[in-house]
Amino acid sequence: MEDEIDFIIDGTKEAMANALKHLEKQLVNIRAGKASPSMVGSVMVDYYGSPTPLSQVANVSTPDGMTISIQPWEKSLIPEIERGIHLANLGFNPMNNGESVIINVPPLTEERRKDLAKQAKAVAEEAKIGVRNDRKNANNDLKNLDISEDLKKSLEDDVQEMTDTHIKKIDEILAIKEKEIMTV
Repeated sequence: MEDEIDFIIDGTKEAMANALKHLEKQLVNIRAGKASPSMVGSVMVDYYGSPTPLSQVANVSTPDGMTISIQPWEKSLIPEIERGIHLANLGFNPMNNGESVIINVPPLTEERRKDLAKQAKAVAEEAKIGVRNDRKNANNDLKNLDISEDLKKSLEDDVQEMTDTHIKKIDEILAIKEKEIMTV
C-alpha cells in the first residue's frame, strides 16, 4: 500500500516538474529584446538531402545584441541556411557576405512586446493547467486506494501543497520572462 502511495506522489511530483521544464523550453522560443542563438534553434537545413538542425551544420553566435552570425562549416551550405531561415518563418531577413549568414534582429515595438507578453502568459497558463491536471489525476488515484479517510485527506493536502508550489514557480518564471520582454 505504501508503495502505491509513494508511486502516486512521486509520479505527480515528476509530472509537475516536467510541466515546469516544458514551460521553460517554450519561453526560450519567445523572443525578448536581444538577439540570441536560440532564436534560430528551430531552423532546419537541407544537408545533403536530409533535414538537419542548423546547430549541427554551423556555428551560431551573437556578436552584439542585435545581430545573429551563422558561420557554416561548409561554405556551400550558405544558400541552404538562408532557405532554412525563410522556411522557418521567423520574420528575419538573412544576408550573406560569402563567408557567413548574418541576421539583423530589429528592435521590438511596444505593440509587439505586449503581444509577446500575452503569448508568454498563455504558455504559462497551459503549464498551470497541466499542473492542475496532475493534481486531479493524483487525487483520483488516491481516492481509489483502500486507505483511511484521514490518510487520504493528508495525502490530498500534500498534493495541494505541491500544486501550490509549482503554480508559484510558474508565476515567478513568467514574471521574469515578462520583465525580459518589456525591457527596452
